[in-house]
Amino acid sequence: MCIITTRDGTRYDTPLFLPVFEYGNPYITIEQLKHDFDVRALMTNAYFLYKKRELKRSVMDRGIKAFLGFDGLVVTDSGAFQQFSGPLYLSNKKIIRFQQEIGVDVISPLDIITTPGEKRTTATKKLEATLKRIREGMALADRAVLIGVQQGGRFPDLRARALERLMEIGVKYVALGSLVPFFNRNHDIGFIGAVISQAREIIPRDIPIHLYGGGDPLELPFYIFMGCDIFDSSSFIHYARGRWYMTPYGAFDIRKESAIVPYTCECPYCTADWETVRKNEKMLALHNLWTIQKVIRDVAIRIREDTLPDYLAHVAHLHQKWFPDSRLMASWDMLSKEHTW
Repeated sequence: MCIITTRDGTRYDTPLFLPVFEYGNPYITIEQLKHDFDVRALMTNAYFLYKKRELKRSVMDRGIKAFLGFDGLVVTDSGAFQQFSGPLYLSNKKIIRFQQEIGVDVISPLDIITTPGEKRTTATKKLEATLKRIREGMALADRAVLIGVQQGGRFPDLRARALERLMEIGVKYVALGSLVPFFNRNHDIGFIGAVISQAREIIPRDIPIHLYGGGDPLELPFYIFMGCDIFDSSSFIHYARGRWYMTPYGAFDIRKESAIVPYTCECPYCTADWETVRKNEKMLALHNLWTIQKVIRDVAIRIREDTLPDYLAHVAHLHQKWFPDSRLMASWDMLSKEHTW
């Protein structure tokens, strides 16, 4: 896996999972992230800080790391997803400058998200507009790493064009955008896997690839094997809200008291009080995050030991046994026939 080097020379090994943390989050605190989960990197939304006057003033006065109380790698989102809720009244230049001024390590341009159903002409226009904003951002981001966001929607050739142009622009950090709608479709990783594999063929190995929104501990090892380095998600919270209990082999719906989970978890929350985890959203979110972090750590070890393929085969087999209707194994088998990693 590659190494992320910030502008001040700090280096971070991958694979990395960035928990999405928003100021005032009721589910988890920065202290818990640092001390209970040994989180070295996180992602937060710069747009939310920018639009709230009091928060904006405070974070600009103190800097993002002092404001959050976190001295690890800080990656920020620009608010691109919030464009679906209405106009942002914010320019690409302003949000890039704001992220840099508050001391973010890795910053996002205001890319234009492409939805799966959009036509080729629309996807092309959004791709070109995003590339223009990235080029604009490269001239502004002299104290932080700017993310080169890939767009292109459901069209592989457009996604390839985006990556080739990003390499021409000179970005040193790439994110695969507009893939969130393709997650959780019965664990069919075919399209996302094809996008990752194509990206790794185009992007040099020393440039990290960030999969926006990747947060399922079942799927992450497969994406890492195919070439992804970094992931961000608040999935541990969203799953908990829906009463989904994460395991490395798939998530279980525990809304019913009689729900059976054929997995013994070693996290401190389950070993201390499984019934509270089952009933309490906050405790369930903590269990879910612990599970994601453990999977990332285990995968890193297996990469060093060159045993990751064996682990993937084990995960796919056990997952299929527990979830016979899943598309994971079939889609993984198809990807394995079409690509060589």
